[in-house]
Amino acid sequence: MSTRVLTLVEAVTEAIAEEMERDERVMLMGEDIAVSGGVFRATEGLLERFGEARVVDTPLAEAGIVGSAVGLCMTGIRPIVEMQFDSFSYPALDQMLSHVSRYRWRTRGRMGMPMVMRMPYGGGVHAPELHEDSPEAYYAHTPGLKVVVPSTPADAKGLLQSAIRDEDPVVFLEPKKLYRSLKGEVAAGDAAVPLGKVRTVRQGSDVTLMAWGAMVEVCEQTAAALEGEGVSAHVTDVRTLSPLDEEGLLSAAAATGRVVIVQEAPRRCSVASEIAATIAEHGMYELQAPVRRVTGWDVPYPYWSVEHLHRPDVARVSQAVHDVLEG
Repeated sequence: MSTRVLTLVEAVTEAIAEEMERDERVMLMGEDIAVSGGVFRATEGLLERFGEARVVDTPLAEAGIVGSAVGLCMTGIRPIVEMQFDSFSYPALDQMLSHVSRYRWRTRGRMGMPMVMRMPYGGGVHAPELHEDSPEAYYAHTPGLKVVVPSTPADAKGLLQSAIRDEDPVVFLEPKKLYRSLKGEVAAGDAAVPLGKVRTVRQGSDVTLMAWGAMVEVCEQTAAALEGEGVSAHVTDVRTLSPLDEEGLLSAAAATGRVVIVQEAPRRCSVASEIAATIAEHGMYELQAPVRRVTGWDVPYPYWSVEHLHRPDVARVSQAVHDVLEG
């Protein structure tokens, strides 16, 4: 299979286009996604390619966008809805929690909700308030929703292809920090990556770093820095936050016996907390030290001038590694 070097956002565009070509039931809905191609140009060119019946500019009404997608799913359509920014999805939480996540259960399996809700998420781009949140815990906490976060262009395409084909609703969080700053080899054509499986980024023997989205890059940078100190770091990309790949996570923890989990989101009641609890419950005898977490602080995402103090970086992750090695 041939490959090309793409940015992460180009890989997203390619995945959508190829799935729309493959399945005429797939359509796009969102604010400014048609004529303008979206704020980050993730849907650029798709209106011209597939027409206004399948690429639809909507009003600024997130609850209405998702509510409309619910009705479309009932008629056999497979909508991809874009939330323009992470925090803009909050008005649609009622639809996601009350309807989208419940229809398979409510109808005793007779009706699924094969929709994907895409959104750029996370910080690091100096955006204003309500543009840099990491809301994954809201969705991962909700039964009936799958939650997926890519960290490479290849996974952006492969995981999104799988999400679009899934019979259940998928929340697909795209790390905006990596949209154009990260390039990588991406397979042409069908490159679907199964949901619910971790990815081993780097093998190591002293400490395991677990992360998703843009924090995987931070963990890779940390592992490279630690290598100069004689510390071998194992890096695991969680990728699917719901359902968690518990077997893969436990295997990664057992590889070193010491674990540091890194996320942008606030610490309390978070995905990092759930992973730490899972390791403590099922992998305690493999641990040589308590699990550590490096996270955003339990405050609203700060303004851009001080966001570097909120977002985990190599220095904070390295300090956690030294703490766990001493533990």
